[in-house]
Amino acid sequence: MAFPPRRSAERDTYHHGNLREALVETVLNLIGKYGPAGFSFADVARAAGVSPAAPYRHFRDRNALLAEVARRGFERFAADLEAAWNHGGPNPMAAMEACGRAYLAFARREPASFAAMFGLGAAPEDEPGLSAAADRAFGVLRRAAEAISATYPGPNRPPALMVALHLWAEAHGIASLFVAPGARLGQLPMSPDELLEAALLIYLQGLALPPGRSGGGA
Repeated sequence: MAFPPRRSAERDTYHHGNLREALVETVLNLIGKYGPAGFSFADVARAAGVSPAAPYRHFRDRNALLAEVARRGFERFAADLEAAWNHGGPNPMAAMEACGRAYLAFARREPASFAAMFGLGAAPEDEPGLSAAADRAFGVLRRAAEAISATYPGPNRPPALMVALHLWAEAHGIASLFVAPGARLGQLPMSPDELLEAALLIYLQGLALPPGRSGGGA
């Protein structure tokens, strides 16, 4: 792959206050073109028009830079989910559906951030800031799951953490298969948003069934 040559005239235009931001923006552009694994730290410097050593002023290595991109993405993602949840109004089910739509909307609006958030090579626990931001995003879904679980009768009340993980998996699966860049699985008979809404409804209705029973017959 060919990256633009480093422009020496631009190399010294970045001051301490904006080199970090320039690197983040450059990485987002490169992810959009090549994916999160398609470029090196040196490629980032070249594309940003700075010396190969310049990125090390702010990031210890490529993974740290990608982690910062992912952290910022999770911060915006968590804010979107929080706004969609809206304290559970007008009711937990409707608010959860709004969270699902916000999940898909984020994948559409910020595909490069989405790819960095869920395609990073380094484990989140190696990057405390990234781990904390991801936990905040999941925390919204966990609170939503707790509110939904509380609507079920005591004996049939599902564990909130299990519900949160299942709902996250449903939303992320549909986003990855039908919304995120590279999702080319053909035409759907419904929109991804409608598919997710139906999946949530079927799942939450199924939680009310007694163990060993399905909704398919007597």
